[in-house]
Amino acid sequence: MKTQHERHENTQLRTENEKLRTENLRYREALSNASCPNCGGPTAIGEMSFDEHHLRLENARLREEIDRISAIAAKYVGKPVVNYPLIPPQVPTRPLDLGVGNFGAQPGLGGEMFGASDLLRSINGPTEADKPMIIELAVAAMEELFRMAQMGEPLWLPSLDGTTTELSEDEYIRSFPRGIGPKPAGFKCEASRETAVVIMNHISLVEILMDVNQWSTVFSGIVSRAMTLEVLSTGVAGNYNGAFQVMTAEFQVPSPLVPTRESYFVRYCKQHADGTWAVVDVSLDNLRPSPVVRCRRRPSGCLIQEMPNGYSKVTWVEHVEVDDRGVHNIYKQLVNSGLAFGAKRWVATLDRQCERLASAMATNIPTGEVGVITSQEGRKSMLKLAERMVISFCAGVSASTAHTWTTLSGSGADDVRVMTRKSVDDPGRPPGIVLSAATSFWLPVPPKRVFDFLRDENSRSEWDILSNGGVVQEMAHIANGQDTGNCVSLLRVNSANSSQSNMLILQESCTDSTASFVIYAPVDVVAMNMVLNGGDPDYVALLPSGFAILPDGTTAHGGVIGEVGSGGSLLTVAFQILVDSVPTAKLSLGSVATVNNLIACTVDRIKAAVSCENA
Repeated sequence: MKTQHERHENTQLRTENEKLRTENLRYREALSNASCPNCGGPTAIGEMSFDEHHLRLENARLREEIDRISAIAAKYVGKPVVNYPLIPPQVPTRPLDLGVGNFGAQPGLGGEMFGASDLLRSINGPTEADKPMIIELAVAAMEELFRMAQMGEPLWLPSLDGTTTELSEDEYIRSFPRGIGPKPAGFKCEASRETAVVIMNHISLVEILMDVNQWSTVFSGIVSRAMTLEVLSTGVAGNYNGAFQVMTAEFQVPSPLVPTRESYFVRYCKQHADGTWAVVDVSLDNLRPSPVVRCRRRPSGCLIQEMPNGYSKVTWVEHVEVDDRGVHNIYKQLVNSGLAFGAKRWVATLDRQCERLASAMATNIPTGEVGVITSQEGRKSMLKLAERMVISFCAGVSASTAHTWTTLSGSGADDVRVMTRKSVDDPGRPPGIVLSAATSFWLPVPPKRVFDFLRDENSRSEWDILSNGGVVQEMAHIANGQDTGNCVSLLRVNSANSSQSNMLILQESCTDSTASFVIYAPVDVVAMNMVLNGGDPDYVALLPSGFAILPDGTTAHGGVIGEVGSGGSLLTVAFQILVDSVPTAKLSLGSVATVNNLIACTVDRIKAAVSCENA
């Protein structure tokens, strides 16, 4: 009976095995004859690589998102949706190479220092036919940004000193085969990533990034000019989720020795399923008429995560390809370190500005603030006036294509750049001919020591020729950051000559881990009294001068400000002086010589004072 039972069981197993073999053959034959629904070609599993299969799945998911976003954009633009094919998984025969176009410098546009020039305005928005491709590119860029912000090795490798991470270009190309095409010949890749927790809620951060005026104000030290050319979508559900904007911007280092980087790009904002917000930029250079490009913006931007108590965690990715051959030799190491244009610069600036905004909105006046400010309204007005002064200074000190700098020749003035502009019908600036002069040079002293020396009113007489040796007294002080160097001050210069009237100076000093500024402007006593009483500061005439202090990038840690023992400093000195109160007057050589002597003497005094301190 036992033998019979086993024989019966074996027969059943053999029958079941034969049935499975037949079914297997049938499935294999069906798969071998299957065809791809997209291209009609064979898609046998054995012939499809894992990467190709993954890309097909990704294509399907991105196609779904593009269709959804295109429908939203069409709703706001009022045009029908045009379906554009996604880039195939294989290497395309004609890649999306968007690498043409540039803000070419044009003579005759340099008289205007402030605001967007005719050059920026001459760039038109995208055509209707381009818009679906722009949306498709932005959706793919968002996907890339999200992965770039979260991935570790082998995409991001630790630097030699272990303090930062560096992008592996080979791994990047393998991980992101689609995009804006190969890197142009002669261009250099700059990629960096930085994370910080800032004192601002996530919704306010998104609003700043998506409002071009707020964005260029908060990042005035990096963004010299910016415009929104066209809004393809304002978003859905009353916020910026799904918003698309076509923009132009010019990125700067506060020195006339570093060429600005112009970019024409789309900005896309999206809230992900986990609640994380992301804002991404990607270049659209193929849509510009100009034949030359010096900077291409690969997917760059930030992820913003909500944190308790109104804070946000920001992860920033900067990824550009740039022709940096125009950078002056003394700035090359700084630019190469990533502290000039990289993610660390953006995050440090954002962190500092969030501190400043939190201070401006504070309802209680800290006990450490002294002087003639007696009301909350007066405090806010003074901070607003100082903000305008800083923005005006930053807009007028770089090598922007809106400026025409002339290099002065002669003994001791080889590196002094000057330019003029006419100020007419602007209540925020005195009318007449304004002469601007700037120079940049290296100092063998850490940036923090240079910053502390220049911002201290007690050492001002050592470098400030215009104070005429008078005693400088701080009349008001507003702290607007954790570092004691972050503050706005109202200074009075008590002239040693009794026949001269006392002068008031508004000064803001600000510092972060990548840059410091000391910016000041003489102010009218009557106008300043009006501001201190809470009056409108927009009508106070200002001509800001000051200093931009950057690390030279030579130390192992990039010369970060705050490390007392770190490297040298790159100091930019800039003056604006009203040389004639009649806007139609002609500039005299004597005025140029006077400003040249002023800046040369200031530089000599700073070098002498720093040398004595260093000794």
